[in-house]
Amino acid sequence: MSVPYRIIICDDQTLIRQSLAIVLERQPGIEVAGEAADGIEAVEQAALLRPDLILMDMRMPRMDGIEATRSIAQAYPDIKIVALTTFEEDELITGCLEAGAIGYLLKDLTPEELLKAIELIRSGESIVPASYLRKLSGLMRSLGSAEAKRAGGTPPALSSVSVQLTEREREVLGLLLEGCSNKEISARLFLSETTVKNHLSSLFAKLDVRDRTQAVIFAVENGLHLK
Repeated sequence: MSVPYRIIICDDQTLIRQSLAIVLERQPGIEVAGEAADGIEAVEQAALLRPDLILMDMRMPRMDGIEATRSIAQAYPDIKIVALTTFEEDELITGCLEAGAIGYLLKDLTPEELLKAIELIRSGESIVPASYLRKLSGLMRSLGSAEAKRAGGTPPALSSVSVQLTEREREVLGLLLEGCSNKEISARLFLSETTVKNHLSSLFAKLDVRDRTQAVIFAVENGLHLK
């Protein structure tokens, strides 16, 4: 028997937690390992249960989702965290991604969309829409330019970043910035998906990031605006 994929649901609304749990528990291979009603409970549950994934509400009492995500991501980098949000608020979503979340889901998604998202997460794909990754890149570039102007300088250039990427890794990173999936990168570069995954693993290690979303954030923050 295969090991179940263990998930913690964190939301301050009991109805949402129970609804998500019902959908997930019906799916073979998935186990709802625990529930949390706020960020403090989420941190405690993460330490106790060490799940594979946490579905994390962003707006909660005592400790919000961004702070809880940051704490868990730093202490347990193997635990994946996905933000749950009611609206696509740029500041909130960017905050949770920078804190360590691998993506976000809107609370009005269908059960089928939820299960599809979890399937993508388990296979190492991004659940951040390509359109939002491009938007995120633009937002962070604008922020970096504004901060540089205030400081009287310019955004950092590629040469200023202490990472050495191969030409192929730079191509892969450039396609990540465009929001491409592994399959799309494979087609664009005429590589197998296994080879793409190997390049991504090497890229993540060199950038010291956990996943493709963090790689995009790192690239934009450090001026890796690849053509």
